[in-house]
Amino acid sequence: MDIREHLLQGHVIPAHPLALNASRKLDERRQRALTRYYLAAGAGGIAVGVHTTQFAIRDPRFALFEPVLELAMEEMRGQPIAKPIAKIAGVCGPRNQALKETETARLLGYDAVLLSLGALRDASIDELIDHLRAIAAISPVIGFYLQAAVGGRFLPYCFWRRFAEIENVVAVKIAPFSRYQTLDVVRAVVESGRANEIALYTGNDDNIVIDLLTAFEFDGERVSIVGGLLGHWAVWTHKAVAQLVDLKSYRQAAVAGSVLTLAQQVTDANAALFDAAHGFHGCIAGINEVLRRQGLLEGRWCLDPDEDLSPGQSEEIDRVCEAYPHLRDDSFVQEHLHEWLR
Repeated sequence: MDIREHLLQGHVIPAHPLALNASRKLDERRQRALTRYYLAAGAGGIAVGVHTTQFAIRDPRFALFEPVLELAMEEMRGQPIAKPIAKIAGVCGPRNQALKETETARLLGYDAVLLSLGALRDASIDELIDHLRAIAAISPVIGFYLQAAVGGRFLPYCFWRRFAEIENVVAVKIAPFSRYQTLDVVRAVVESGRANEIALYTGNDDNIVIDLLTAFEFDGERVSIVGGLLGHWAVWTHKAVAQLVDLKSYRQAAVAGSVLTLAQQVTDANAALFDAAHGFHGCIAGINEVLRRQGLLEGRWCLDPDEDLSPGQSEEIDRVCEAYPHLRDDSFVQEHLHEWLR
């Protein structure tokens, strides 16, 4: 199976839970049953050793990382299935740990690793990219934008733009639970020129259907989030498979497509105006700057002299103004400005 081509088709990929008994020990029978359930439900892949499996399986007190991966692999290899299955292993931790886990997954036969960067909270962008390249030298990589509330970290557009250039990156699970940060990832992949090579998967449990219906548009190119790698889909998986089939047909038929694309564009513009990338520091200055450009204000000054545009915010406003002229009312303002300023 070509893992890249398989993921680009778009699938339901449940994040595999951990089955324990009353003594909080691995319940092998039920662990296997879960894997069999996902296979029978029509999942296009299974992700094991990820957040839903509990990161604590790596703790030496439990030492469950390899056993849990082995159990799932035995079932995925042993069950008669009607379609190929993407076998995905979760990998996390600092460099040595991540390399060891990646090698373990490769030896067990996993097709790709879902790489969490939560443990590298203080690493620079350069260090993160070096880390990714080291893992990608061993296995195909699925990037992971994990929300901060469960151990992730903020990853700016510039990181995702460089991430998308790593050859052995095959997909990205977008799970920041933020429309602004979701757009950072999608735009970075599009602007890298690799939108036809890197599959986009939602992990945004708060926007599953919206993510899967939206046609994202940047630089005249439309792309879609093709499937989901979700803890949410660890339950009701059979129904999720049917739902994804329907959502794909709706998206292809452009049902509500133009409205959802507009929603994405308005959010992207708002991110620039309100300075989402810098914690909204420049939100008032951003509004004032657009009004200044239209001639309604003489300057973008705020009462606090330190309250101004953030570094790069002016360029972001330039970008969205150029990308979405249909959102602007410059001609209307110019037509009436002399009346309003009389």
